[in-house]
Amino acid sequence: MPRNATTSTSIFSPDHPTARTPIIIPGQPIADPAGIISDEASAEALTKGKAFAQEIEDRFISDFEKTEALHQAGKVTERDLMVHVSTFVFTQDTLYVTYYANTKEHKEDPDSQTARLVYCPIADPTNKVFLDMQSVGDDCYGNVVEKLYDTILMQKDDDTLYVLWTAQIGGNYYRLYRSFTISTQALGPVQVNRFQVGDIVNDFSTTGMQAALTENGVGYKHMYIDIGIMQKLSTRRENGKLYYYSGAYTGDFTCIIKSRDLVTWEYVSQPSFLTQSKWENAVYVIGDVCYYFVRQQESHYGFLTAYDLVRDRWATPVLIADCQSRSDFIVYQDQLYLFHAPKDREHIGIIRVDTENLANSSVVLQAKMQSSCFYPFVQYGPGHELFMSYTVARQHIRLAGFTLSKYL
Repeated sequence: MPRNATTSTSIFSPDHPTARTPIIIPGQPIADPAGIISDEASAEALTKGKAFAQEIEDRFISDFEKTEALHQAGKVTERDLMVHVSTFVFTQDTLYVTYYANTKEHKEDPDSQTARLVYCPIADPTNKVFLDMQSVGDDCYGNVVEKLYDTILMQKDDDTLYVLWTAQIGGNYYRLYRSFTISTQALGPVQVNRFQVGDIVNDFSTTGMQAALTENGVGYKHMYIDIGIMQKLSTRRENGKLYYYSGAYTGDFTCIIKSRDLVTWEYVSQPSFLTQSKWENAVYVIGDVCYYFVRQQESHYGFLTAYDLVRDRWATPVLIADCQSRSDFIVYQDQLYLFHAPKDREHIGIIRVDTENLANSSVVLQAKMQSSCFYPFVQYGPGHELFMSYTVARQHIRLAGFTLSKYL
């Protein structure tokens, strides 16, 4: 009998039918970029990088993987053998962290993973509570969870968090979520996110995305394995309503999405030029412009671009050296910065984004970290300080603080 059985009422909906032929967009190298930022850093950038790497070590807060088997909710959960992709939120006096874990083998394998929420007092990060959202093999409304992947955390309001992840059910990938009420520490039931294009709203699934895009005459690149939503949120007010912006991806298809409630996500746009985009796409909206960075397959460069929401126009991209890792934007002292991996997953680079002219963006620092340090997520915490969570060799989910102004 699959564990964690849920109610028999299904949360899934049939896709809106479409008789239109899908428009498949090919992947090609970017032609005539506006500029190129290589992985060759100046002596000053390397010196600052060395100081940054040391500060991350000095201001280590805690690791968040489960290091021993625990008895919870009437069952034994084994220790984590692999962990990856982190998000965190400081709220009130508590720190919340999400990631996905493998308790069965020492590798990243969607056939045996679990979506996890961990929380602890900010004053005592050793006092952790571990909550499993869903695992491969669980029952989900009468269906067995076949695979599980990217897990993120979003804060809806002062008392509500959402944990979102990807699960394959019935051969189809879905974006699922559960609410967590801070005041009562109560978890809500598993629900499915929705994907909207025009007036069509489908389940946020591989087939749901394809059908909604196709019915609206929107082309898309090759979709395969997994569906992701980026954990960084930025906001824009439109017609008196507040929208949260993020990035979505599956395989080579990457796009901008927005939502009013963090449940239904509306398709906004995707790059209008041919690229070799693949997987995670960092998105950040400032005013009427969405800034956008994504890695590329079979390329040593990701690309930075921007989408004008009013003029419906994409900026000529700038190539930035990247080693095929997840990146992140943050606004600090009214300036936009990009965190990425310029050489390998033991390096972190910080780019100052010139929002007036992307080609004038510049390297702030390039750091050879003291351990593997990839898939960084940067967010504000207590005292309006910056913190960064990251993966160490898929063995640790780690959190540390730093002061960006020291390197500017």
